[in-house]
Amino acid sequence: MMGQAVYQPRRWLVGITFLVLLMLPAITFAGTPIGTLVEAFALDEMITMDPGEAFELSAAEVNANVYDLLVRFDLTDTTKVKPDLAESWTVSANGLTYTFKLRSGLKFASGNPITAEDVAWSFERVVRLDKTPAFIIEQLGLTGDNVTERAKAMGPDVFALTVDEPYSPTFVLNCLASTVASVVDKKLVLDHLKAVAPNDDYRYDNDFGNDWLKTHTAGSGPFKLREWRANEALVLDRNDQFWGEKAKLSRVIYRHMKESSTQRLALEAGDIDVARNLDPNDLDAVAKNDEISLSSAPKGTIYYLSLNQRNEKLARPEVRQAFKYLVDYDAIGTTLIRGIGEIHQTFLPKGVLGELEENPFKLDVAKAKELLDRAGLKDGLSVTMDVRSGQPVTGIAESIQQTAGEAGVKIEIIPGDDKQTLTKYRARNHDIYIGQWGQDYFDPHSNAQTFASNTDNSDDSKNQTLAWRNAWNVPELSKQTEAALLEKDTGKRAEMYRHLQKEVLDTSPFVIIFQQIEVAAVRSNVKGFELGPSFDTNYLGNVAKE
Repeated sequence: MMGQAVYQPRRWLVGITFLVLLMLPAITFAGTPIGTLVEAFALDEMITMDPGEAFELSAAEVNANVYDLLVRFDLTDTTKVKPDLAESWTVSANGLTYTFKLRSGLKFASGNPITAEDVAWSFERVVRLDKTPAFIIEQLGLTGDNVTERAKAMGPDVFALTVDEPYSPTFVLNCLASTVASVVDKKLVLDHLKAVAPNDDYRYDNDFGNDWLKTHTAGSGPFKLREWRANEALVLDRNDQFWGEKAKLSRVIYRHMKESSTQRLALEAGDIDVARNLDPNDLDAVAKNDEISLSSAPKGTIYYLSLNQRNEKLARPEVRQAFKYLVDYDAIGTTLIRGIGEIHQTFLPKGVLGELEENPFKLDVAKAKELLDRAGLKDGLSVTMDVRSGQPVTGIAESIQQTAGEAGVKIEIIPGDDKQTLTKYRARNHDIYIGQWGQDYFDPHSNAQTFASNTDNSDDSKNQTLAWRNAWNVPELSKQTEAALLEKDTGKRAEMYRHLQKEVLDTSPFVIIFQQIEVAAVRSNVKGFELGPSFDTNYLGNVAKE
């Protein structure tokens, strides 16, 4: 057991009596109800359930089980998409118009029919609300002024989307497979708005149900939201209107737990079925329990070190190269990220079109000292490193501080919470920053754009990619990134991304360290629980309990 945690199985019921009512009389301790899956998950980041606004990993997972999309990722080959609400689609000869034919007889959880008008309205509300994830759709050329013309119903079951450039079809479809493109029940949302504010034209025209959808859902997926209480619990019920194979579980309960040791003890006691946030030590412990198994999957999240090119010394090519040899990748891999990550040095995660499986760098202090000498820094240099407090980032920062010191590089670690470190990083006021980057959507352009493109290096640039944050001015790579976006041949496009990764690997101010592996500990009576390559592909429909 880690720390001084003491687990009390009945304490979690205090303050959330609605769960008691839901689960009685079936509830017993040291065992969860049949037909109900109980997961321990850190839910403190969740601020809204609206798919047009939510941009947190936990909300993405929930919404993926509540809402449907036109298309979804094919989990057997994540470089492709497969039909969801759309049974088929075509692309016009000029590459600008995508026409989707919907399946027949579809219904939302409310019982309302799903029509192409619901799809069009869902696109309109995302663009007009213009919340954080809207850029995924807006980068296709949609604006508040043109969205009703470019995303519209052509009939009850035909939806047409017109983009502004002949992008690679895989790019467009991958954007449409992201959570922000969820199809929302227009009638249900507007009926609610009319009921609560019949004479409030501003609210009716501009809110698009955002306030209501923060704590409610209007989807058609295998589950529907029953109730969510921030930092306590979230409950999903089976949607019996679902057009596909009905969910095997009648209910899923997410219990908010942050501490790894608390999750582990609850899992071992049988008070939860799945623990989602165990650290390496607790994972090792539960792996020895015959009643518990581990499920894991690489995620599209990578951890990296970046050097601000505004710092004259860090901007020297030899210094950028030296830092790549001052990371003890092997030690980090076998200790700090054991079981929850794997060493990965290129910007495209595994499973993405064009991924490059090359890890050429290893700890080599002598090589780093040689490079620093060539850069005119024989006596080393002193820099600061902004680090978000918490593991494994703090441990990785301390490891790098130690190995860099062997080459004469003195690093002062400046710890802070996520808001503090990100604010400084986004203002380009750091020397070195260590953090993580998750794909915004499952297409290579998401990471290529941020690591290999900086179209405007001015302080007031609207394109504030990671390359921009580190003042890495790369006009030629930016052009290559844009060209890859427009390449329609999938094979050629993949090769273009492999070339971009080699360039970033060799010359960039980024030291990419590892790719996250999500691991869940699952009790043996739970069947079919599988983690996907992203949080919005952690599907629950096939999960059952014996």
